[in-house]
Amino acid sequence: NKKAFADFGIDFDIYHRTSDALHHRTSQEFFTELLKNGSFEKQESEQYFDEEHQQFLADRYIMGTCPKCGNENAYGDQCEKCGVSLSPNELIKPRSVLSGKSPVLKNTSHWYLPMQKHESWLKTWITEGTLLNKHHHNPETWRKQVLGQCLSWIDGGLGPRAMTRDLDWGVKVPLPDAEGKVLYVWLDAPIGYISATKAWAETVGKNWKDYWQNDETALTHFIAKDNIVFHCIIFPIILKEHGGYNLPVNVPANEFLNLEGDKISTSREWAVWLHEYMAEFNGKSDELRYVLSSIAPETKDSEFTWKDYQARVNNELVAILGNFVNRAFVLVNKYYEGKIPNRGNLEQIDEDMLQQCDALPAQIAEKLDACRFRDAQTLAMQLARIGNKYLAETEPWKLQKTNPERVETILNIALDISARIAVYLKPFLPVTCKKIEEALSLNISHWPLDWTSPLKSGSTILQPALLFEKVEDAAIDAQIAKLKEKSEQKKREAEQQKNAEPKEPKTVKSNIQFEQFSALDIRVGKIIAAERVPKADKLLHLTVDVGHETRSIVSGIAQYYSPEEVIDKKVSVLLNLEPRKLRGVLSEGMILMAENAAGKLSFVSPESDDIESGSEIR
Repeated sequence: NKKAFADFGIDFDIYHRTSDALHHRTSQEFFTELLKNGSFEKQESEQYFDEEHQQFLADRYIMGTCPKCGNENAYGDQCEKCGVSLSPNELIKPRSVLSGKSPVLKNTSHWYLPMQKHESWLKTWITEGTLLNKHHHNPETWRKQVLGQCLSWIDGGLGPRAMTRDLDWGVKVPLPDAEGKVLYVWLDAPIGYISATKAWAETVGKNWKDYWQNDETALTHFIAKDNIVFHCIIFPIILKEHGGYNLPVNVPANEFLNLEGDKISTSREWAVWLHEYMAEFNGKSDELRYVLSSIAPETKDSEFTWKDYQARVNNELVAILGNFVNRAFVLVNKYYEGKIPNRGNLEQIDEDMLQQCDALPAQIAEKLDACRFRDAQTLAMQLARIGNKYLAETEPWKLQKTNPERVETILNIALDISARIAVYLKPFLPVTCKKIEEALSLNISHWPLDWTSPLKSGSTILQPALLFEKVEDAAIDAQIAKLKEKSEQKKREAEQQKNAEPKEPKTVKSNIQFEQFSALDIRVGKIIAAERVPKADKLLHLTVDVGHETRSIVSGIAQYYSPEEVIDKKVSVLLNLEPRKLRGVLSEGMILMAENAAGKLSFVSPESDDIESGSEIR
C-alpha cells in the first residue's frame, strides 16, 4: 500500500494507528474529562450477545433487515442503503456477523452520551453556521446530502448512545469498575486524528494545539457518506463537551464509487487494485487521477468503467491537453531552435484569450476551497481548451512565411498558457505538470491568483516527453476480462469451500521427545504488510514483526484470507525453519494455522492484547 500510494503521487505527513499507546492514552484522557464534565449517563440495558462466540456484539457486528427500507444487510448502527440511524434492537431478524446466528439479549451496563440534550445547538451549528452565538462556518458550502442526513437524524430525534462496549480489544475504559469494557469505536476513532497530530507534531517540532485548539485554524473532515453522522454529530458533541477544541468547518463527504455496474467489493475481487494498475499501466498515474477526479462522487453515487477511462484519456488528456502542449513546443523547436520567442504587440484575439486565462485561477481556487474538486479540474482543463482554440484560430504555421513577427507573439503566448497549465493543473496532474515545468525550466511552488508570465525571451526550452498516449482497445478489454475472471474465480472458490466434503479426522502422530519440541522456536508475530505472490493463487507474501526483527514469510493462505484482512493479525510463527524461496520470494519462517474438517484454515492467535510480538509460545 505504501509503495502504491508513492507510485500514485500521494504522500502523507504521518501514518498512525489507533492501536498506538499514545492514542489509547489520549482517548482515555478524553473519556475521563467528559466523565468529569458530567457528559455521560451510566445505564443498564439489554444488548445482543453471541452465544457461540461468548461475547457481546458491537453495532457493526450485528446485521439484519432495515425496518425502513427493507435492506437485509443493514448494520446495527445504520442502514447504508437508506442512511437511517438505527440501534441494534430495531433490526428485523438480527444476526451475528461472527457466527451468522441469531444473538440473544443479555443485561450489561454502559456509559451513554445523551445526544438528545445537544439537538438545539447542533441544528443551529449545522444549518446556520454559528456556535456559541459566534460565526463558525458558511453552511452554504456544505454538501446537500451531508446537511440532509444530519437533519434527518436531528429532526427524527436523537437518543442516548452507549459510548462503551463489552469487548476484549480496543481502548480500555479507564475506570476500576469497567473490567472487560472498551471505548465505543466512534468515541475513540475520531480522537485518533488528534493523537496522530500529536505524534506528527512531536517529530517535526510543532505544537499540536495550533491545529486543534486555535480559533484561526479551519478543520475539514474528508470522509465517505456512511460516516457522516459520526463526524457531524457524535464527534462534534464530544469535542464541544470536552471544551477547547475546534469543530469542523466543513465535512465534504463523498457518495459511493461503483465499478462496472456493481458495488466495489474487495472480498469478491470486484475491485481495481492500485498496485496492479501501476504495474500494468506503467507511468500512467496521472491518467487515473484525472479520471477519478472527473467522476468523483461528490454529490451522488458515480461509476468507474474501463471504457469511460479510455474515452477520457483519449478524448481529453491526449486530444486536448497533450495535443496543445505538444503543438506549442514542437513549433517553437521547429521555428526558433527551442528558444522562447519575443512577445510583440497584442491583437484583440490575444487580449480576449489572455483575459479568459486570467479569470480562471480565482475561479479554480474558489472551487478548491469549496471542496468541489470535479469543477476545479474542469476549469483548469479550460486552459488547454482555450490554448487549442487559440492556435486553431491564429494558425501560426500558415503565418510563418508571411508574418513571422506575429508568429513569435502567438507562440510566446502558447508557451505562457503551457506554463499556466503546469501551475493550475498541478493538484490534479502532478507528474504531467512537473514534465512541463522542467521543459520550461520553471519551479513555481505557489498559487498566483494574478498571473505574471515567468517566461524569459531567448531562454531555451526542452521538448517534453509525450505527455499522454492513447489507450488501445486491447488494454481495456484485458482489464474487463481480468475483473470478471477474478470475480468468478472468487465465486468458484467460495462454492468449492461451501461444498467441500469434510475430511476424515487425522490420526495422532507418533510421540516425540520433549527436547524435539523445545527445539522449535515459536513466537508471537504481528502481520504488518501483505501482498499476493504473482502467478500463485494460494500464496500470500507476509511481512511479520516478531519483536526483535521483521521476517518475510510466504504462506499458503490466499484462498482463505485477502491481503487486507490479515494486516495487524497476531499469529504464531515458527522462526527456526531453514529459509527457502517460494516462487522467487524468500520465506524466513512458517505461520501456524488450524485446519477444520472441511479444510478451512484459521490463524492460531493469542487471546490477550498484552501478549507482545516476539513472545515465546511454549
